[in-house]
Amino acid sequence: MAKTAIYKLIDVSHNNGVIDFEKVKAAGIDGVIIRDDYGIKSSKQIDRQWENNYTKAKAAGLLVGAYHYSYATTVAGAKNEAAFMLEQLKGKSFELPIYYDIEEKKQAALSKSLCTQMVQAFCNTLENAGAWAGVYSYDSFFASNLDSSIPSRYATWVARVENVFPTSVDESLVAMWQYLWKGAVNGVSGDVDLNYCYKDYPKLIEKVGLNRF
Repeated sequence: MAKTAIYKLIDVSHNNGVIDFEKVKAAGIDGVIIRDDYGIKSSKQIDRQWENNYTKAKAAGLLVGAYHYSYATTVAGAKNEAAFMLEQLKGKSFELPIYYDIEEKKQAALSKSLCTQMVQAFCNTLENAGAWAGVYSYDSFFASNLDSSIPSRYATWVARVENVFPTSVDESLVAMWQYLWKGAVNGVSGDVDLNYCYKDYPKLIEKVGLNRF
């Protein structure tokens, strides 16, 4: 695998507890993808550490992106989840893409056509609001549940942790690889997901003026 990472990233949620982002930055991590919310619109579905993680990561000088964990099983549901996410993004700006996380077992049981339409509905809703939109899932989900056109259309973040580079998406289209779920980074208590980013999103996003909500 000849690709060279431009940035080292972590992704986090309230499950990672209270994070010392100054220590994370000092440990050599360039940026963080933060979960903002999950599922349908509800105050209980906003990640408990979302605001704190965003504010402190920015203050530490880290590159920041966001992701929404989806439970949707219909196109309408995906659109509603996107609208819910956009509410949490108001007043914020991001150097990294805004991702739709689709990986639930009940979603894997859906047809490839429906999952593809859900990703398109969510990501297009984000794009219409000025986002650089992307999709996250595990390697085999891209093969079994998403049309091959998706990785070339949206920022593609693929999880595969057996120290094997993803094989379901063309290597040139894997913009971010989640390669470890049990990483250790100073400033984070316990395990944390580790990622390589192969695309200079901060420069690209700034150039076109996206991700300012």
